[in-house]
Amino acid sequence: MNAFSIEQARLGTQDIVILRDAARERSVRFARHGAALISLEQTIGGTVHQLADGYRDAAEIESRPSSRYAIMAPFANRIDDARYTFNGQSYDLQPGVQGAERAARHGFVRGVDFDIAALHADAQSAQVTFTTSVIRPGKFAGYPFAIDLAVTFALDASGLSLVARMRNVGDKAAPCFFGWHPYFRVGDSSVDTWELEIPATSFIRMNADAIPLAGTEAYQPLDDAPRALDFRHAKPIGATKIDNAYAHLVYGADGRAHARLRDPASGIRISVWQEKGVTLAFTADTVTRDVRRSVALEPMESMSNAFNRPDCADAIRLEPGAEREFRCGVEIAVA
Repeated sequence: MNAFSIEQARLGTQDIVILRDAARERSVRFARHGAALISLEQTIGGTVHQLADGYRDAAEIESRPSSRYAIMAPFANRIDDARYTFNGQSYDLQPGVQGAERAARHGFVRGVDFDIAALHADAQSAQVTFTTSVIRPGKFAGYPFAIDLAVTFALDASGLSLVARMRNVGDKAAPCFFGWHPYFRVGDSSVDTWELEIPATSFIRMNADAIPLAGTEAYQPLDDAPRALDFRHAKPIGATKIDNAYAHLVYGADGRAHARLRDPASGIRISVWQEKGVTLAFTADTVTRDVRRSVALEPMESMSNAFNRPDCADAIRLEPGAEREFRCGVEIAVA
């Protein structure tokens, strides 16, 4: 009998997929809606711990409070004033919208019902692949490009991995990049006593609208950054409010950068890894529920507003027929 298994079920009106690891008493649930992770449970000493600050019911899956566990494509986080220029042509993602109401955040697929393209379980892992072809010319204002998106989640002995593949199925180059928006909970207290470590050498400076500054001004060496936001070495978060991205990540021998979050009281530690890009950390100070009860550690292929940045142009450009892949995941450990 395999240690790993898959179940398809319903949560109210929502279709869900459950991946289980019986040997490590671990399970993870996903909704087809948005391909969103809705729970990540770990049993320790007979007690079930919820490591994901996800969605509680079908209504939350539909309304997506705070974009928890959002799949962000074809862009992650913000595009300044919802406008961008690509290949010399300007685009408006919010035509007819004026002033403060203009916003372009987290891509187009948070509210999409993904297809379940594959389910597989064996002795090493349980996997589900979600796909969508909804990103097409004419579907979303200001984005006349055709992108097929596939997201594979795999639960294995170390934790959960994610592989996102974007393929340009159109006849012209397209701007696109991927991001994931997970919120983690490693204990029952507020985040103040949790320890955070982010392996980066630069802090991304932003303006009042959370848009990175232009050019090299965006990058501030952590040696010169506010000490409270320097998490190169693990330390308690304390009262610090974090909603910042970190760049120039430091990669280990495994080729991955690991952002780590640990609760000394519970002994639970998670490590969010990625193979390229930037990491955004957020201490949930402005969420609609459970303020400062979780930490978002967001692996992103490129920084916010990358569509408007010459220094990101090569990273976001996808030629016709080409496919790009982004890998990230979370490792789980218990002291």
